[in-house]
Amino acid sequence: MAEHRAKKRFGQHFLHDQNIIHRIITVIDPKHHQTIIEIGPGKGALTFPLLEHLDILHVLELDRDLAQALSKKYAAKKNIVVHCVDALSYDFREISNQHLHIVGNLPYNISTPLIFHLLRYHHSIDDMVFMLQEEVVDRICATPGNKDYGRLSVMVQAHCHAEKLFTVNPGAFSPPPKVMSAIIKLKPHNIFLKKIIDPPGFAHIVKLAFSQRRKTLRNCLKGALEKNQIIDLNIAPGARAETLSVDDFIQLANSYHEENQ
Repeated sequence: MAEHRAKKRFGQHFLHDQNIIHRIITVIDPKHHQTIIEIGPGKGALTFPLLEHLDILHVLELDRDLAQALSKKYAAKKNIVVHCVDALSYDFREISNQHLHIVGNLPYNISTPLIFHLLRYHHSIDDMVFMLQEEVVDRICATPGNKDYGRLSVMVQAHCHAEKLFTVNPGAFSPPPKVMSAIIKLKPHNIFLKKIIDPPGFAHIVKLAFSQRRKTLRNCLKGALEKNQIIDLNIAPGARAETLSVDDFIQLANSYHEENQ
């Protein structure tokens, strides 16, 4: 498969550093009975090491050439299923298992929308291990008051515990990307979700709050929540969204929901 040339439209950067591959496999810690889904297997840098440990591996590859090459390369293997699909629109319920483990070196140009898509299936996912642009990992893991803290931070942390594990230099890929990469582990939880009355309403309030970062909550949420409603929650209407905790956003969203019943 070495003759395959990276396609820019798919954001392809193929991992080749064996030390990094070994570290990622160690983090994933595959067990034979687990149902693991690899998104964007590319030339199979992680695929073969995973297959050595698993009874079954599902791989999702949008590039038809790569999907066909993978099917051919592993034709003798009985424990791999190659899906030539777009992970952004794939219904993960088609793999009928309530304990999915999802991994991959995600194309950086779709990583954020793909993570939002995956959050819809959090109840069926045990954990996710991804290679992402380091900047995106830092945004996901950021805490209130940090310049990187934003909508992505709140939405992911409302669904998952997020941990940045280690960084990866551009030289680990071919062709090398122009940015640093990092490995992140996401473990879904229900700590916050149990408190959210209306998930779409929560997403709406978070999006509104961060829509104009320099403006206060009073201005960003105008038309959704009044100043007095924000004060009643012991949240300062003059505060900016990046200073609020996930719990604060849940309170705002629940108040919004109650007012619109």
